[in-house]
Amino acid sequence: MKQLIAEGETLGVIGAGVMGRTLLHGLFDSGAIARKQAWASAKSQVSCDAASQDLGIAVTTDFKSHVSDSGLILICVKPKQAASVAAALKEAKLRPKTLLISIMAGVTIPQLESALGTANPWVRAMPNTPCVVREGMTVICPGTHASEHHMARAQRIFEAVGQCLPVDEGYFNAITALSGSGPAYQYLIMEAFADAGVRVGLPRQLALKLVAQTAVGAARMVQATGRHPAALRDDVTTPAGCTIGGLLMLEDGKIRSVLARAIEEATKIAGDLGAGPGR
Repeated sequence: MKQLIAEGETLGVIGAGVMGRTLLHGLFDSGAIARKQAWASAKSQVSCDAASQDLGIAVTTDFKSHVSDSGLILICVKPKQAASVAAALKEAKLRPKTLLISIMAGVTIPQLESALGTANPWVRAMPNTPCVVREGMTVICPGTHASEHHMARAQRIFEAVGQCLPVDEGYFNAITALSGSGPAYQYLIMEAFADAGVRVGLPRQLALKLVAQTAVGAARMVQATGRHPAALRDDVTTPAGCTIGGLLMLEDGKIRSVLARAIEEATKIAGDLGAGPGR
Protein backbone atom coordinates (compact mmCIF):
# COMPACT_ATOMS: atom_id res chain seq x y z
CA MET A 1 0.00 0.00 0.00
CA LYS A 2 1.34 3.42 -0.96
CA GLN A 3 1.58 6.16 1.63
CA LEU A 4 -1.73 7.76 2.49
CA ILE A 5 -0.19 11.17 1.79
CA ALA A 6 3.07 12.05 0.07
CA GLU A 7 6.16 13.24 1.88
CA GLY A 8 5.88 16.93 2.69
CA GLU A 9 2.07 16.93 2.39
CA THR A 10 -0.50 17.18 5.15
CA LEU A 11 -3.91 15.67 5.86
CA GLY A 12 -6.57 18.08 7.05
CA VAL A 13 -9.91 17.62 8.76
CA ILE A 14 -12.42 20.44 8.37
CA GLY A 15 -14.81 19.93 11.26
CA ALA A 16 -13.06 18.47 14.31
CA GLY A 17 -16.24 17.17 15.93
CA VAL A 18 -16.79 13.63 17.15
CA MET A 19 -16.41 11.99 13.74
CA GLY A 20 -13.54 14.17 12.60
CA ARG A 21 -11.57 13.44 15.77
CA THR A 22 -12.49 9.75 15.60
CA LEU A 23 -11.09 9.43 12.08
CA LEU A 24 -7.87 11.18 13.06
CA HIS A 25 -7.43 8.95 16.11
CA GLY A 26 -7.93 5.91 13.87
CA LEU A 27 -5.31 7.15 11.43
CA PHE A 28 -2.81 7.91 14.19
CA ASP A 29 -3.37 4.60 15.98
CA SER A 30 -3.07 2.59 12.76
CA GLY A 31 0.15 4.33 11.77
CA ALA A 32 -1.34 5.65 8.53
CA ILE A 33 -0.09 9.16 9.30
CA ALA A 34 1.92 10.90 12.02
CA ARG A 35 0.52 13.72 14.10
CA LYS A 36 2.97 16.18 12.56
CA GLN A 37 1.32 15.51 9.17
CA ALA A 38 -2.19 16.46 10.31
CA TRP A 39 -4.22 19.58 11.04
CA ALA A 40 -7.86 20.25 11.80
CA SER A 41 -10.36 23.07 12.09
CA ALA A 42 -13.41 23.82 14.23
CA LYS A 43 -15.93 26.67 14.38
CA SER A 44 -15.08 28.16 17.79
CA GLN A 45 -11.87 28.69 19.71
CA VAL A 46 -13.26 26.67 22.61
CA SER A 47 -13.84 23.72 20.27
CA CYS A 48 -10.39 24.18 18.77
CA ASP A 49 -8.71 24.11 22.17
CA ALA A 50 -10.60 20.97 23.23
CA ALA A 51 -9.86 19.16 19.94
CA SER A 52 -6.20 20.18 19.99
CA GLN A 53 -5.76 18.82 23.50
CA ASP A 54 -7.52 15.59 22.54
CA LEU A 55 -5.61 15.05 19.28
CA GLY A 56 -2.23 16.59 20.00
CA ILE A 57 -2.24 18.59 16.74
CA ALA A 58 -2.91 22.14 15.61
CA VAL A 59 -6.61 22.98 15.40
CA THR A 60 -7.71 26.38 14.12
CA THR A 61 -10.86 28.31 13.27
CA ASP A 62 -9.32 29.45 9.97
CA PHE A 63 -7.97 26.53 7.93
CA LYS A 64 -7.13 28.44 4.76
CA SER A 65 -3.42 28.74 5.49
CA HIS A 66 -3.13 24.92 5.69
CA VAL A 67 -4.88 24.11 2.40
CA SER A 68 -1.99 24.68 -0.01
CA ASP A 69 0.12 21.93 1.62
CA SER A 70 -2.68 19.38 1.90
CA GLY A 71 -2.75 16.23 -0.19
CA LEU A 72 -5.99 15.03 1.38
CA ILE A 73 -8.79 16.87 3.16
CA LEU A 74 -11.66 15.30 5.07
CA ILE A 75 -14.78 17.46 5.23
CA CYS A 76 -16.72 16.53 8.38
CA VAL A 77 -19.13 19.45 8.79
CA LYS A 78 -22.93 19.74 8.71
CA PRO A 79 -24.56 19.69 5.25
CA LYS A 80 -25.62 23.34 5.54
CA GLN A 81 -21.93 24.33 5.69
CA ALA A 82 -21.08 22.75 2.32
CA ALA A 83 -21.22 26.01 0.34
CA SER A 84 -19.14 28.02 2.83
CA VAL A 85 -16.46 25.31 3.02
CA ALA A 86 -16.27 25.13 -0.79
CA ALA A 87 -15.92 28.91 -0.98
CA ALA A 88 -13.12 28.88 1.61
CA LEU A 89 -11.28 26.11 -0.25
CA LYS A 90 -11.43 28.08 -3.49
CA GLU A 91 -10.19 31.22 -1.76
CA ALA A 92 -7.31 29.25 -0.24
CA LYS A 93 -6.14 28.17 -3.71
CA LEU A 94 -6.71 24.46 -3.29
CA ARG A 95 -4.30 22.35 -5.34
CA PRO A 96 -6.02 20.52 -8.24
CA LYS A 97 -4.73 17.08 -7.19
CA THR A 98 -5.82 17.29 -3.54
CA LEU A 99 -8.24 14.48 -2.69
CA LEU A 100 -11.41 15.67 -0.95
CA ILE A 101 -13.51 13.26 1.11
CA SER A 102 -16.93 14.40 2.30
CA ILE A 103 -19.01 12.76 5.04
CA MET A 104 -21.78 15.38 4.74
CA ALA A 105 -25.11 13.56 4.73
CA GLY A 106 -27.35 14.27 1.76
CA VAL A 107 -24.80 16.33 -0.20
CA THR A 108 -24.30 14.56 -3.51
CA ILE A 109 -21.20 14.26 -5.66
CA PRO A 110 -22.67 16.58 -8.35
CA GLN A 111 -23.42 19.16 -5.65
CA LEU A 112 -19.91 18.90 -4.23
CA GLU A 113 -18.22 19.19 -7.63
CA SER A 114 -20.46 22.08 -8.67
CA ALA A 115 -19.91 24.01 -5.43
CA LEU A 116 -16.12 23.81 -5.77
CA GLY A 117 -16.02 24.24 -9.54
CA THR A 118 -12.67 22.46 -9.96
CA ALA A 119 -11.50 19.09 -11.25
CA ASN A 120 -10.39 17.88 -7.82
CA PRO A 121 -11.10 14.22 -7.06
CA TRP A 122 -13.97 13.75 -4.60
CA VAL A 123 -14.98 10.69 -2.61
CA ARG A 124 -18.29 10.75 -0.78
CA ALA A 125 -18.55 8.70 2.42
CA MET A 126 -21.19 7.80 4.97
CA PRO A 127 -19.73 6.47 8.26
CA ASN A 128 -21.60 5.86 11.52
CA THR A 129 -20.82 6.56 15.17
CA PRO A 130 -19.57 3.06 16.13
CA CYS A 131 -16.38 4.22 14.37
CA VAL A 132 -15.57 5.61 17.84
CA VAL A 133 -15.00 2.04 19.10
CA ARG A 134 -13.50 0.84 15.78
CA GLU A 135 -16.72 -0.99 14.84
CA GLY A 136 -17.97 1.50 12.28
CA MET A 137 -19.72 0.80 9.00
CA THR A 138 -18.82 3.19 6.19
CA VAL A 139 -19.74 3.25 2.52
CA ILE A 140 -17.90 5.27 -0.12
CA CYS A 141 -18.42 6.24 -3.76
CA PRO A 142 -16.16 8.06 -6.26
CA GLY A 143 -16.68 11.41 -7.89
CA THR A 144 -16.14 12.16 -11.56
CA HIS A 145 -12.38 12.63 -11.22
CA ALA A 146 -11.66 10.01 -8.55
CA SER A 147 -9.54 7.01 -9.53
CA GLU A 148 -9.18 3.56 -8.02
CA HIS A 149 -6.16 4.91 -6.14
CA HIS A 150 -8.25 7.68 -4.61
CA MET A 151 -10.89 5.14 -3.56
CA ALA A 152 -8.20 2.91 -2.03
CA ARG A 153 -6.93 5.87 0.02
CA ALA A 154 -10.44 6.61 1.25
CA GLN A 155 -11.04 2.97 2.09
CA ARG A 156 -7.83 2.86 4.10
CA ILE A 157 -9.02 5.80 6.21
CA PHE A 158 -12.35 4.27 7.11
CA GLU A 159 -10.98 0.76 7.62
CA ALA A 160 -8.92 2.26 10.45
CA VAL A 161 -12.21 2.66 12.36
CA GLY A 162 -14.26 -0.34 11.16
CA GLN A 163 -15.48 -1.78 7.88
CA CYS A 164 -15.77 0.06 4.57
CA LEU A 165 -17.54 -0.84 1.32
CA PRO A 166 -17.69 0.90 -2.08
CA VAL A 167 -21.28 1.38 -3.30
CA ASP A 168 -23.21 3.23 -5.96
CA GLU A 169 -24.20 6.75 -4.89
CA GLY A 170 -27.83 5.93 -5.61
CA TYR A 171 -27.88 3.86 -2.41
CA PHE A 172 -26.58 6.64 -0.15
CA ASN A 173 -29.88 8.02 1.17
CA ALA A 174 -31.07 4.54 2.13
CA ILE A 175 -27.70 3.70 3.69
CA THR A 176 -27.74 6.98 5.63
CA ALA A 177 -31.10 5.92 7.06
CA LEU A 178 -30.14 2.29 7.69
CA SER A 179 -26.56 2.31 9.00
CA GLY A 180 -25.91 6.02 9.48
CA SER A 181 -28.97 6.48 11.71
CA GLY A 182 -29.15 2.80 12.63
CA PRO A 183 -27.22 3.01 15.92
CA ALA A 184 -29.91 5.35 17.30
CA TYR A 185 -32.61 2.77 16.55
CA GLN A 186 -30.53 0.04 18.15
CA TYR A 187 -30.04 2.16 21.28
CA LEU A 188 -33.78 2.76 21.54
CA ILE A 189 -34.46 -0.97 21.25
CA MET A 190 -31.75 -1.73 23.82
CA GLU A 191 -33.17 0.87 26.20
CA ALA A 192 -36.64 -0.65 25.84
CA PHE A 193 -35.28 -4.14 26.51
CA ALA A 194 -33.41 -2.91 29.59
CA ASP A 195 -36.55 -1.19 30.87
CA ALA A 196 -38.42 -4.45 30.35
CA GLY A 197 -35.74 -6.26 32.36
CA VAL A 198 -36.25 -3.81 35.21
CA ARG A 199 -40.02 -4.32 34.91
CA VAL A 200 -39.61 -8.06 35.51
CA GLY A 201 -37.29 -7.59 38.47
CA LEU A 202 -33.69 -7.14 37.23
CA PRO A 203 -31.33 -4.42 38.53
CA ARG A 204 -30.89 -1.81 35.78
CA GLN A 205 -27.12 -2.20 35.35
CA LEU A 206 -27.45 -5.96 35.10
CA ALA A 207 -30.27 -5.59 32.56
CA LEU A 208 -28.19 -3.19 30.47
CA LYS A 209 -25.17 -5.50 30.49
CA LEU A 210 -27.30 -8.47 29.46
CA VAL A 211 -29.00 -6.50 26.67
CA ALA A 212 -25.76 -5.01 25.29
CA GLN A 213 -23.87 -8.29 25.18
CA THR A 214 -26.87 -10.10 23.71
CA ALA A 215 -27.00 -7.49 20.91
CA VAL A 216 -23.26 -7.87 20.27
CA GLY A 217 -23.51 -11.67 20.29
CA ALA A 218 -26.49 -11.77 17.95
CA ALA A 219 -24.75 -9.47 15.48
CA ARG A 220 -21.58 -11.57 15.61
CA MET A 221 -23.62 -14.70 14.90
CA VAL A 222 -25.01 -13.15 11.71
CA GLN A 223 -21.53 -12.08 10.62
CA ALA A 224 -19.71 -15.27 11.57
CA THR A 225 -22.20 -17.84 10.30
CA GLY A 226 -23.45 -16.07 7.16
CA ARG A 227 -26.88 -17.51 7.92
CA HIS A 228 -30.12 -15.59 7.50
CA PRO A 229 -31.36 -13.98 10.74
CA ALA A 230 -34.62 -15.90 10.40
CA ALA A 231 -32.72 -19.20 10.50
CA LEU A 232 -30.79 -18.11 13.57
CA ARG A 233 -34.03 -17.01 15.20
CA ASP A 234 -35.52 -20.46 14.58
CA ASP A 235 -32.58 -22.00 16.48
CA VAL A 236 -33.68 -20.10 19.60
CA THR A 237 -37.40 -20.73 19.14
CA THR A 238 -38.29 -24.06 20.74
CA PRO A 239 -41.83 -25.49 20.58
CA ALA A 240 -44.17 -24.08 23.26
CA GLY A 241 -41.24 -22.13 24.71
CA CYS A 242 -40.95 -18.60 26.05
CA THR A 243 -39.23 -17.26 22.92
CA ILE A 244 -42.15 -17.94 20.59
CA GLY A 245 -44.47 -16.26 23.07
CA GLY A 246 -42.32 -13.14 23.07
CA LEU A 247 -42.01 -13.17 19.28
CA LEU A 248 -45.79 -13.34 18.87
CA MET A 249 -46.18 -10.27 21.08
CA LEU A 250 -43.63 -8.40 18.95
CA GLU A 251 -45.47 -9.38 15.78
CA ASP A 252 -48.78 -8.28 17.34
CA GLY A 253 -47.14 -4.88 17.84
CA LYS A 254 -46.26 -4.73 14.13
CA ILE A 255 -42.58 -4.35 14.92
CA ARG A 256 -41.53 -5.23 11.37
CA SER A 257 -43.62 -2.53 9.73
CA VAL A 258 -42.74 0.08 12.39
CA LEU A 259 -39.00 -0.47 11.87
CA ALA A 260 -39.42 -0.47 8.08
CA ARG A 261 -41.39 2.78 8.23
CA ALA A 262 -38.67 4.35 10.36
CA ILE A 263 -36.06 3.56 7.70
CA GLU A 264 -38.39 4.78 4.95
CA GLU A 265 -38.98 8.12 6.70
CA ALA A 266 -35.29 8.62 7.48
CA THR A 267 -34.42 7.88 3.83
CA LYS A 268 -36.76 10.64 2.66
CA ILE A 269 -35.24 13.13 5.10
CA ALA A 270 -31.70 12.15 4.08
CA GLY A 271 -32.53 13.11 0.53
CA ASP A 272 -33.40 16.64 1.67
CA LEU A 273 -30.37 17.26 3.90
CA GLY A 274 -28.23 18.68 1.13
CA ALA A 275 -30.90 21.13 0.03
CA GLY A 276 -29.91 23.79 2.54
CA PRO A 277 -30.74 25.15 6.03
CA GLY A 278 -33.87 23.94 7.75
CA ARG A 279 -33.96 20.57 6.02
